[in-house]
Amino acid sequence: MKKGFHTIMSAQFFSSLADNALTVAAIELLRTSQAPAWHVPALAVMFALFYVLLAPFVGAFADAIPKGRVMFISNTIKVAGCLMMLLGGHPLLAYAVVGLGAAAYSPAKYGILTELLPPSQLVKANGWIEGLTILSIIAGTVLGGQLVGPRLAPWLLGWDLPAMETGIDTAVEAAIVVLLLLYGVAAVFNLFIPRTEAPLQPLTLGPGQLLADFSQCNARLWNDKLGQISLATTTMFWGVGGNMRIIVFPWAAAALGYSTTQASSLAGVVSIGVAVGAVVASMRMRLDRATSVIPLGVVMGVLLIGLNAIRDLWVAVPFLILLGAAGGYLVVPMNALLQHRGHNLMGAGRSIAVQNFNEQACILGLAAFYTGMTKFGLSAFAAIALFGLLVSGTMALIWRWHARNCVQHRDEVERLLAIARTDRH
Repeated sequence: MKKGFHTIMSAQFFSSLADNALTVAAIELLRTSQAPAWHVPALAVMFALFYVLLAPFVGAFADAIPKGRVMFISNTIKVAGCLMMLLGGHPLLAYAVVGLGAAAYSPAKYGILTELLPPSQLVKANGWIEGLTILSIIAGTVLGGQLVGPRLAPWLLGWDLPAMETGIDTAVEAAIVVLLLLYGVAAVFNLFIPRTEAPLQPLTLGPGQLLADFSQCNARLWNDKLGQISLATTTMFWGVGGNMRIIVFPWAAAALGYSTTQASSLAGVVSIGVAVGAVVASMRMRLDRATSVIPLGVVMGVLLIGLNAIRDLWVAVPFLILLGAAGGYLVVPMNALLQHRGHNLMGAGRSIAVQNFNEQACILGLAAFYTGMTKFGLSAFAAIALFGLLVSGTMALIWRWHARNCVQHRDEVERLLAIARTDRH
């Protein structure tokens, strides 16, 4: 890997670590403040909101400014959202601001990979970044649970500054202070991300023109015979995955009687499986064979439904690892293929913004659906069953869609796969 790749990985790890720990802290804050039950799944809605609303603009922003600087600015926005939560702002509103920072961060962190590395290394790079991201999800979720738990929280609250009243009186407030420090570490790494040789694309267009440009980029990717399949697959994966990291908390409470701290540890188990699947995929898969993993999406949906039958921890742990591994092996090659096609069709930042828009719109739609059903009494078991059916059914349709493309547009599909196989620049 080229110089600077590991700096990008370090910045991503600490920023994602803080993001995932903050999710647990926000859930605990809502619980202790006796907020309505539907506020918990609404966190996913608020986090995804700016991904969807600002998608036409953050991609162009990421292509107009060196991506290391974009990541630093985005990290600063996350800090602002964290401070809002610490100072008493509504958790949903504060979490939306963190989502704003994440929306601006994502096109830069993924887009810089296509600028820094040749296509032949994109699967490996995605394996690393997804594996490290999953590791940060595991560590962040567990860390968040421990920061608000009965062991670590009293120790943190016992720290006092001489002759100064900090006003930090609760476990959640102490946890947020720690997370601010983690965002600070990520910001330091952001400052050392090298600038690539890729030319910048100045922001010369107005909002209306940027919206039209984004619409054209979105249509271009959906019309590409490989881009449409990889985009549909990753959209479904992240749409369900983004909600599952929230749903697992009420599921663990209903199936196993777990508290927030205990559920945070269990949520990390799925991420272990995703990390394993991502690493194995990065070692075994090639870019031109990425579409061969589509059937795993159907398997993943079936496994989701099977989760409802589990009531024992020792059965749940290996089952969740298997579920995660199927997802990790699926998403890494498809993500790399999507980045490759997007980079060939438009700027790296714009390509990732299109991807984020579709994925986060799926998260937003599913989260809004689940939030509404929770408000009207839908159980966690029913939600997981619906999600499982949705995943299996949709992935089966995508599988059939790709097979039809291979028959009706054989020459075009083979040409695009040949580009992925031979492109080494």
